[in-house]
Amino acid sequence: MSVARTLRVPGRHGYATEFSPYLPGRLACATAQHYGIAGCGTLLILDQNESELRIFRSFDWNDGLFDVTWSENNEHVLVTGSGDGSLQLWDTAKDAGPLQVYKEHTQEWDPTVGKSLCTFRGHESVIYSTIWSPHIPGCFASASGDQTVRIWDMKAAGVRIVVPAHQAEILSCDWCKYNENLLVTGAVDCSLRGWDLRNVRQPVFELLGHTYAIRRVKFSPFHASVLASCSYDFTVRYSSY
Repeated sequence: MSVARTLRVPGRHGYATEFSPYLPGRLACATAQHYGIAGCGTLLILDQNESELRIFRSFDWNDGLFDVTWSENNEHVLVTGSGDGSLQLWDTAKDAGPLQVYKEHTQEWDPTVGKSLCTFRGHESVIYSTIWSPHIPGCFASASGDQTVRIWDMKAAGVRIVVPAHQAEILSCDWCKYNENLLVTGAVDCSLRGWDLRNVRQPVFELLGHTYAIRRVKFSPFHASVLASCSYDFTVRYSSY
């Protein structure tokens, strides 16, 4: 039976969520106003217990926050990426922030085009997210508006598996840290689906509850059956299947 804990944040759309690698019940969520088109952003640090998600800390920034990741060597430190091109370094042990702002980029995307190592072609629409496999070196997954998730191999420079995961644009995917064959997808149809890559004819689980598109989904690094998702419905959901 699936269990979900939901936190609603009025006026903020979730763009990225990440489990703390140190504290099993702690999440970070990067958010933006007005679907990221205009306005400011907020970094939310969330704690969960058996009954609810609650805000431990929140930090505001003057532009939308579109991604977040935890430091691997300090349990209190995070980095966010903003639409103004800057990176922000935050310390959750302090109310004020950020500790430091990096302004090497001058806009949301880096205008300098370098030489790529490999180019992977096959998707028929925009690619919204990619994620490396934590188990298989050189293997990664990509989620696309063409309604598929594709598994790629750096060694072969081509696609290994095509998963027709939803009948809607797929905005996010993630690998299970405990099972090299298990992948989760989040889509515009408001559903989360789990896929066993050895047999992709039907999902091994489906989680419903969001009422708008799911922008990011992450497996817990501590529990094989626990997920976090953030959505344009102003909610973050902490779910198990």
